[in-house]
Amino acid sequence: MVVTLTPVPDLPLIRPGDDLAGCLIAACTARALAPADGDIWVVAQKVVSKAEGRYVDLAAVRPSPRAQALAAEVDKDPRLVEVILQESRRVVRHRRGVLIVEHRLGFIMANAGVDRSNVDPTAGAEPVLLLPRDPDASAARLLDRLTAQFGGRFGVVITDSFGRAWRRGTVGVALGAAGIPALLDMRGRPDLFGHALRVTQTGFADEVASAASLLMGQADEARPVVLVHGLAWSGLPSPGASLIRAAEEDLFR
Repeated sequence: MVVTLTPVPDLPLIRPGDDLAGCLIAACTARALAPADGDIWVVAQKVVSKAEGRYVDLAAVRPSPRAQALAAEVDKDPRLVEVILQESRRVVRHRRGVLIVEHRLGFIMANAGVDRSNVDPTAGAEPVLLLPRDPDASAARLLDRLTAQFGGRFGVVITDSFGRAWRRGTVGVALGAAGIPALLDMRGRPDLFGHALRVTQTGFADEVASAASLLMGQADEARPVVLVHGLAWSGLPSPGASLIRAAEEDLFR
């Protein structure tokens, strides 16, 4: 098996209201980049959020007393903390410089994904960007458009960078997915010696997202979409939400 990862070139800077699928189609057409059956489009969360207009202007935010108190403990802008709290179900852990929350979508993450990096400064006086409102739905809409244009069987993964509880450094993970099984259940399959696997489940969408993030980068690379070719998978499609561990199964919350 040979797997290739190809950044989609010449994408414009995405702004609120832009047709992201149309931009992808135009970029591929201009460079004669023809996706093949089974290819997976990996799309950075930020361009999805930008197209969906998920901006908040901190200049217009009034922090609550709770946000002000928490901001003093974590040494963050109280207005930013207010936005984080509005995007969260609860605060999981905090200390100076660190605010880990349970996002309203169920993700356990830093700052509820609210970010200032690579944000268009013309989007407000002090703009920050939120996660997509429903990453799985966003992935499904992109998949519908791309399938209609190019035909074939595709997958779409919307990716973001996450820290990890036990290791340093961020890696790409799947926030949303469509057309692929985000979680592959290997239980019951035999290993090399015929022993049935008992607990193995593979985060297929996360692994695809992590591979693509090597090309996307984290700074000024401007490669927000990567086309992954050559992977094979089986099983019914499942959403990115299926990757979230239920609270009753999580020993570390």
